[in-house]
Amino acid sequence: MTQAPALADDAPCANAAAPLNPAPQRVFVIGGTGTIGRATVRALVQRGHEVVCFVRPRAGVKGALAPDDSARLLAGATLRFGDVSDPASLARDGLRGERFDALVSCLASRTGAPRDAWAIDHQAHLHALAAARQAGVTHMVLLSAICVQKPLLGFQHAKLAFEKALIESGLTYSIVRPTAFFKSLSGQIERVRKGKPFLVFGDGTLTACKPISDADLGAYLADCLSDASRHNRVLPIGGPGEAITPRQQGEHLFALLGQPPRFKHVPVGLLDAIIAVLGFGGRLLPALAAKAELARIGRYYATESMLVLDPVTGRYDAAATPSTGTDTLFDFYAGLVSGEIAPDRGDHAVF
Repeated sequence: MTQAPALADDAPCANAAAPLNPAPQRVFVIGGTGTIGRATVRALVQRGHEVVCFVRPRAGVKGALAPDDSARLLAGATLRFGDVSDPASLARDGLRGERFDALVSCLASRTGAPRDAWAIDHQAHLHALAAARQAGVTHMVLLSAICVQKPLLGFQHAKLAFEKALIESGLTYSIVRPTAFFKSLSGQIERVRKGKPFLVFGDGTLTACKPISDADLGAYLADCLSDASRHNRVLPIGGPGEAITPRQQGEHLFALLGQPPRFKHVPVGLLDAIIAVLGFGGRLLPALAAKAELARIGRYYATESMLVLDPVTGRYDAAATPSTGTDTLFDFYAGLVSGEIAPDRGDHAVF
């Protein structure tokens, strides 16, 4: 599969100022009810765009959000209800034969399992792209993921396949590949609060990332509409500050809780053994095959940094990973520990 290059060296400065008063556009949004989708819709509305969100009648994790809940979370936007994976529903219930300037997608498969990924990350996006073109859309902003630059998993190949289709579509595109999210890195607060050790793979320094908040990422996605330097580009992006390892995350969390650091080191080989057992069992039981894929996803994140990958050296490069925004992971941790911020992790629970 041909992969679009991650434009790290010649990408525009992530902190370059976007136009202060962008011309209002009519924007069709899919994937708006997730935490990043909500932040993106909020940023679009704040910038004066007319936003139409296409959501499921029962949205959110396990259909927890009724229409009234979605309307409250997406205040300022017009909501339309239907099935994003059904091209007939997209046209009939979503676009309704109207004209739009841009399509913004924060849509992603929930599990990362291959069947789910190809259905949502690839096929549903193909349907949305085709419908949007019929509606006059000339620009698509796509939330992707930085991990697709080293594709070893089914969901990464599904995302790349759609990225390729978008690039070849003739539309103006902005493909945003963020690093780790705050919510993905907050799963151990309660176990540490209860006196348990912080879990790390290896020595806790195998990987690093530049975590980005929902609000900063939402603003970045929204400004792709008006910032021409982000057009027709693949845009890796992280949050402010230096790259952070899992061990540094744990050390800071213990300091916030006033506890001495305690770590439990999980060998990567244990994950390999689990994958082997589940993979063998998956030849007989499909449920085990699905669990084996989830274990492979876990191993990937345990051993690969969420930073720009240098294609020449094969190493991850924190300095080449652009930064944006002002929110830091450690401020987020402080808010969670103090109770000022309520956890909302959705499908991002790991531990």
